[in-house]
Amino acid sequence: MTLLILKNEHLAADEKNARAFCFDFYNSTTSKKYVLGRNIYTDSLLTEVNLDGIIDDYTTDVEYLGCPIVKLVDIPKDSLVLNVAGGRPLSAKRRLDESNLRNLDYFTFYRYSGASLPSMRFNEGFKEEFIENINNYEWIYKLLCDEESKDSFKKLVSFRFDYDIKHLEGFSWREDLQYFEEFLKLQEKGEVFIDVGGFNGYTSLEFIKRCPNYKSIHVFEPEPSNYQDCLDSLKGRAKIHVHNLGLSNTKAELKIDVQGSASSVSEYGTVTINVDKLDNVLNDPPSLIKIDIEGEELSALEGARQTIYNNHPRLAISVYHKPGDFWRIPDFILSIRNDYEIYMRHYTESIYETVMFFIPKSNTLAADNVYN
Repeated sequence: MTLLILKNEHLAADEKNARAFCFDFYNSTTSKKYVLGRNIYTDSLLTEVNLDGIIDDYTTDVEYLGCPIVKLVDIPKDSLVLNVAGGRPLSAKRRLDESNLRNLDYFTFYRYSGASLPSMRFNEGFKEEFIENINNYEWIYKLLCDEESKDSFKKLVSFRFDYDIKHLEGFSWREDLQYFEEFLKLQEKGEVFIDVGGFNGYTSLEFIKRCPNYKSIHVFEPEPSNYQDCLDSLKGRAKIHVHNLGLSNTKAELKIDVQGSASSVSEYGTVTINVDKLDNVLNDPPSLIKIDIEGEELSALEGARQTIYNNHPRLAISVYHKPGDFWRIPDFILSIRNDYEIYMRHYTESIYETVMFFIPKSNTLAADNVYN
């Protein structure tokens, strides 16, 4: 396989231990069985295995879907614990190892158990997509501007490909730093920030900390309750425009499935929102555009083509929601303007919160750039 896929030197031993755990988790009649965490993976496991409990140290709930909730300190030492923590699997594993409990992460369990379980969220079909587009992955890897970007890229591609949690080692939960890296060279004065996917206004507040004398901020948040949260959190601040509007490649009404920060477009959605092109609604030349809209990032970029071409803003784009976005999003942006440097940064212990940054090489259009 391509050099982009990292190897696990201990794969044979790891596989043997993983298969043994999977067998015992389904078949043992002497060991108690628990999962750590509550999410879609837990829901599915509850239909597959007779669990003795769900470990959750951060709740006052006593049960979940009829299964008792227990604390880690109360787990018998001869138990089997399946770690289904989706966002912090490394931290969860460390806790289980420190408690001397036999455990396995969900992703390895999914790989070796043979059970009909949900695949990794936001990774559906990645392996096939990667094999079909290896040349595109190698192309964007070579364009990345620093070793941290390249290292993150290889780790994430490798984990998405083979579900081996060892590839994630070195990552940590640092969402407080997301979108605002030093290489952006943000100025305290005069910045125009476009916050696409405003959620509760948090990202705009973080921008204000770094650029207190900004020129203006435009927040786009179509989901009604999130929109109200943005209004509340940004209330009283000057030169902030909160738009109850989503961004896409056309003007339309869409349905969304409301799930807080994870609200997304869905034909089965219960809430109707309005969307439009950024090119149609913005007159303020942006200096930084951030887009994180649950898999609709490419559509929003398509609707911002003229804005990007004319103003050459910095871009911070989430690329983790859909297999293929690692190369499709930069391919599209570079088709508008080819005078960007590209960085990648990652902000969790899993595949969530990967951001690609596009930094203008200069303030002048490249001579061979073509805009359609």
